[in-house]
Amino acid sequence: MPEPGLRSDRLPPGSTIGVLGGGQLGRMLSMAAAKLGLRTHVYCDEPECPAFDVCAERTVGGYTDLDRLTAFAATVDAVTYEFENVPVDAARHLSAQVPVRPGALALEIAQDRLAEKRFISALGVPVAPFAQVDNAGDLAAALQQFASPGILKTRRFGYDGKGQVSLVPGDDPAAALAEISFAPAILEQRLSFTCEVSVLVVRGADGAMDFYDLPQNTHAGGILRRSVVPSPLGPAGLEQARAMARRIAEALDYAGVLAVEMFFMGPHGEPPLLVNEIAPRVHNSGHWTMDACGVSQFENHIRAVAGWPLGPTVRHSDAEMVNLIGEDARGWPELAADPGALLHLYGKRQPRNGRKMGHVNRLRPRS
Repeated sequence: MPEPGLRSDRLPPGSTIGVLGGGQLGRMLSMAAAKLGLRTHVYCDEPECPAFDVCAERTVGGYTDLDRLTAFAATVDAVTYEFENVPVDAARHLSAQVPVRPGALALEIAQDRLAEKRFISALGVPVAPFAQVDNAGDLAAALQQFASPGILKTRRFGYDGKGQVSLVPGDDPAAALAEISFAPAILEQRLSFTCEVSVLVVRGADGAMDFYDLPQNTHAGGILRRSVVPSPLGPAGLEQARAMARRIAEALDYAGVLAVEMFFMGPHGEPPLLVNEIAPRVHNSGHWTMDACGVSQFENHIRAVAGWPLGPTVRHSDAEMVNLIGEDARGWPELAADPGALLHLYGKRQPRNGRKMGHVNRLRPRS
């Protein structure tokens, strides 16, 4: 087993990557690792999860159980994670025993929306106007300051539209805070933008960096519904978006795939791009890379975690990715019969409203 912290070490085939989290991203990471002759040991706090179907080893345990995490670390050569709400203390505990990539700093920043906005702003990367909200007085003042609609978001644990309330000046601040159980929050100004895009940057353990093409993303009910490449950004916009993501990845000393979600304000916007949020992991908006690229985001993430050279990120086709959410997955027979549909199902047994059950990729000749 390599000594922790030796960034130049490359784990040979047969090594084991520990994955914290057993959802569909952990499942697809495990499948990508197997392609490279690497094993995965998935650690999850639920006894039934999609990644357990395809990993070499599994552990069921809490993310705050340090004894169990210590035993887990003894079985792996490096650790990564598939969701950003892994406790920072767990990542730090593991990093004393094995390399953890991405590192704990990325988790710490991404888990708190206020810390995230401040961190990104301090790098000179533009974000939407925001204000810290600890009480009704803070919220009332922020609504007056923006004088336009806003979105109240919990600082922690919100995802896929959860923990969010839309507000306009004149709304009752106390009622809005009650909707998020009076959790610490931020208010973000609601902006009129042309479209949403994401930068999928992969950075190796040695600092090498590359980018996938930018997908244009469409959300419904706070959940990603569709990603399409190429996006409408021209060469100047692509260059700026990648420069912004590069600055963030380097400041985090990042290793792995990082998604930087952005608002494209339009070619004449000032600034033309704003960062919405970051996700320190492989990302839903990158699922199209599984079929439109020679090396997917999942394989490149595993390569970075294992200290391997990065694979090429170039796409050979234009692509559309559509999420199968809830009851959408019951249409699998028709999708399986569609010669243009590249179907990926996650092995989840029970469709639920808002639950991501799989996705479909469709390819077209590259434009």
